[in-house]
Amino acid sequence: MADIVKLDTLPDNLPVPLDDGGADHLVGLTLPPLTLAATNGASVDLAALAGLSVLYFYPRTGRPDEPLPEGWDMIPGARGCTPQTCAFRDHFAELRALGVSAVFGVSTQTTAYQAEAATRLHLPFALLSDEDRKLAEALRLPMMEVADMILNRRLTVIVEGGRIVKVFYPIFPPDRNAGDVIAALRAPDWR
Repeated sequence: MADIVKLDTLPDNLPVPLDDGGADHLVGLTLPPLTLAATNGASVDLAALAGLSVLYFYPRTGRPDEPLPEGWDMIPGARGCTPQTCAFRDHFAELRALGVSAVFGVSTQTTAYQAEAATRLHLPFALLSDEDRKLAEALRLPMMEVADMILNRRLTVIVEGGRIVKVFYPIFPPDRNAGDVIAALRAPDWR
């Protein structure tokens, strides 16, 4: 049996990701007319998102019974998908109270792989699969290649009426991202 990997906490001394400008172009872009498979069995038409939505893009969910990719903790911004997701779960009601109609986590993993995390973490929102990277390509999202996997760099967008109005990038530490989104939504001039 494989060793249990502790995914819900962040190790000390993680390298801090630097802003490489990879998300500078996103504010003002409209989400493309793409439909992504969701862990709740639905399909989400991104162009049809109404009101306020939060999409957080993350590299990959880990599983407690599987080892992390070699050197994962030393890749700036790689570690922390579970703490980030748990923070969005724990702040979901607060986000809804601030007018957010939908929250989605997005990775390049398959829906079947993501479903384990959605169930294990008791998520009140769906994770979306961009397995073929059509959304990543359409938005020209910053990506990274690790262990023969092409993964999202961690970033979050607030979308209003299908248009990206706020971007968080780079994100560190990931477990504070949901709180940063809430603080932005509470600011009188956040748009």
